[in-house]
Amino acid sequence: MRHIWLGLLGVLAVSACSGTGERPPQPLEATVRTVGQGELVGFQHSPGAWAWLGVPFAAAPEGDLRWRAPRPAPAFNGRFEALEHPEPCPQFTSALQASSGVEPGQLVGSEDCLRLDIYAPEGASSDNANRPVMVWIHGGANVWGFAGQYDGAQLAKDQDVVVVAVQYRLGGLGFFASDTLRADATDPRDAAANFALLDQIAALEWVRGNIGAFGGDAGNVTIFGESAGGHNVAGLLASPLASGLFHRAIIQSGSFDSVSWEAASGAEPGQSNTSDEVALRIAGDGYTAEALRAADLETVFNAYRGDDGAPFLNLPRMIEDGVTIPRDGLANAFASPDTFNAVPVITGTNRDEMKLFNAFRGDLVNRYLGVILVSRNRQFYDTIAEYQSRTWRILAVDQAASRIQAGGHGDVWAYRFDWDEQGRALFVMDLSHLLGAAHAMEIPFVFNHFDFFGRLDGAMFNSNNASGREALAAAMGAYWAEFARTGEPGTGGPTNLPRWERWNENGLLMRFDSPQANGQELITGTDSFEQLEADLAADTRLDDAQRCTVVEAIAAWRPRGSLDAMRQRMGCE
Repeated sequence: MRHIWLGLLGVLAVSACSGTGERPPQPLEATVRTVGQGELVGFQHSPGAWAWLGVPFAAAPEGDLRWRAPRPAPAFNGRFEALEHPEPCPQFTSALQASSGVEPGQLVGSEDCLRLDIYAPEGASSDNANRPVMVWIHGGANVWGFAGQYDGAQLAKDQDVVVVAVQYRLGGLGFFASDTLRADATDPRDAAANFALLDQIAALEWVRGNIGAFGGDAGNVTIFGESAGGHNVAGLLASPLASGLFHRAIIQSGSFDSVSWEAASGAEPGQSNTSDEVALRIAGDGYTAEALRAADLETVFNAYRGDDGAPFLNLPRMIEDGVTIPRDGLANAFASPDTFNAVPVITGTNRDEMKLFNAFRGDLVNRYLGVILVSRNRQFYDTIAEYQSRTWRILAVDQAASRIQAGGHGDVWAYRFDWDEQGRALFVMDLSHLLGAAHAMEIPFVFNHFDFFGRLDGAMFNSNNASGREALAAAMGAYWAEFARTGEPGTGGPTNLPRWERWNENGLLMRFDSPQANGQELITGTDSFEQLEADLAADTRLDDAQRCTVVEAIAAWRPRGSLDAMRQRMGCE
């Protein structure tokens, strides 16, 4: 699954909205808090919700601190005004940011980015620090994204929780398996490769030490994330360095794969843009750790560009470094509660995950006037997405949940998100068909905040589907918060929703949809690659050429040997 996002990050472009409107927020004296670095002040985000934005949780990882474990944040110089989202970590802008006037492929961000945003119900303080804390880890293939994409105020207010959105190093600054840098380690954690995970661990350490001031219970922390954020949640579950820092985990459309240190560094073949290749591009033959850290930011990121200037987004991530991730692999860590942080876990996927990506494939979709998208073959468009999305589910739900339970850890719940009531845009663009329950579509429902997909929001989240999606958002928020509160989603607390039972050997998932489509209901059944292949071989909707196109569409998820065998069985060689 590790390369499914490549070249398509633009479809994850979402709006950054603080909820404060055009006027800059004003400091609110009632939000003054004292943390380890000193005093800070937030603002009234919206009626019933307070926010503190851009709070540093570690020192800027720049200069000699680049490619090292994060160090403690320095003390504030006077009162810190936590009124604006932090500048993103360095990254290439994505394709659909062009709709906001931003050219894709541009380098933006600052290395002084290890900051977080906090949202809490109005009145939350150390005097009532008993609320569950929900720490959000953003997605974006671990090469793109930022805290300001996500507004946690409504979730905090609706569910009486404290929401924290964290930033972390991305791309080559976040994932770099260099023997040269490892030899220069001055702290045992410096010998890691997943600096992004170290940043998230540092954020959780900051939360443990300071969240009580914002009304949160440091002894009841839930980590949750989507896509690459879900992958990172899995990484934190497997990381011995994160032990005790969180107490529940939610993986939304995540992944459980990893790559060896040897492959990521370049000592073994098979990976693109290994650390050895990139280090040579940055500092030349005979490069040193000092030279790599002294290189300016543009030089580092230009090492991930092709001759045409286009960014390379395929680089090793979630590396088996033996520091943050065990050397025998991420997935293997879940075989026993003794080898991962065995807290209650929810894992799930969206029914139509891959439609978000397929909607921008020229071989599947025609584009008119630059903005109108129409599938070339409606039935094939649905069918290829079905097999791709089933593949995602098999890896992220069926295999993962079964592996965890088979190892002796029973506290696992699973879901499938099915909402597809977007309707049409511009009269001819059928968003229910093109996107449906696509990748990332569940995020606005979890946050109950529908200012998310930029220019598509008004079309997708409209008056025709308002009552149904509002009911679905209330249900998902209730389940997520009850899980954070008690370690079981149950009936969503006092809302008395259908009881969400644990995953079992027969497969048991909560299906999420609007009341018009049966609402929340438990469904049974498991999926597997054997079943998928049997269904694909017998699928009368496909001709031989289309069947082979489907095989290639799931190629990135399959080990080489099993893929070659599948090609042969399908007559696709």
